[in-house]
Amino acid sequence: MRLVLLTALTMVAFAANSILNRMALAGGHIGASDFGTIRLFAGAVMLAALCLVLRRGLRLGGPARIVGVLALLVYIYGFSLAYGALDAGLGALILFGTVQITMFAGGLLSREAMPARRWLGAALALSGLVWLLWPTGPVQVSVRHGLFMAAAGVGWGIYSLAGRKADDALQATAANFILASPVGVVIGLALPVDAVEIALPGVALAILSGAVTSGMGYALWYSVLPRLDASVAAVAQLTVPVIAILGGMLFLGEVLEAKTVLASALVLGGVAVSVLRRRG
Repeated sequence: MRLVLLTALTMVAFAANSILNRMALAGGHIGASDFGTIRLFAGAVMLAALCLVLRRGLRLGGPARIVGVLALLVYIYGFSLAYGALDAGLGALILFGTVQITMFAGGLLSREAMPARRWLGAALALSGLVWLLWPTGPVQVSVRHGLFMAAAGVGWGIYSLAGRKADDALQATAANFILASPVGVVIGLALPVDAVEIALPGVALAILSGAVTSGMGYALWYSVLPRLDASVAAVAQLTVPVIAILGGMLFLGEVLEAKTVLASALVLGGVAVSVLRRRG
């Protein structure tokens, strides 16, 4: 039960990242690349401080470190670039669909046992997500931006797979953020300049996203990943868009529709079928 609660808390942190990002960009408070860079640095500072206080030092090495750093960078900047043209719903669909494919592939390559109910649950949850997030009008997808989001999904899937090898979740996450930050500055400078001026609310939201819901949230994710099968971790993340929609209702005044309720129930039901074990 404790593992389920920790995983659920992590999914709430991931959903909060989407809400904070949406609040900052939709409000015109900051550009996408600036948000990503500040988010990365805020996470690095918070995690470094926690390591110095709780671990009495920093350890930047460890298993799969280079993979973790590169995957984190691909995720953060692929995500930022993609939302320059993609709808929030379609972007989330591409992201989490790609994450699921990447992590299922990782599980298969590591010869992880995948019972039929896990495949069935994953299919149900993914179909619910498609129904929930697919645009109702004509779909016009920028291939370039769609590829950016697909790259972000692969990056996050690989980042999660690398986290299963972490022996100290806090140190591993701190090392990823700290080593990624200087590279992030170079990437941020190389990206096209955002036409949006940086305002204090945007900076505050980026810091909150980086320090709390990304830095601490990812450390929590790394703490539960070694105890989850790759396929289970992949399916669990399909709940994030559902939680983000509920958060949008609470914090952004978004309207709840019958389709949202039914599709969300399908996603959560599919996750339950895939993740929960039979007794007896």
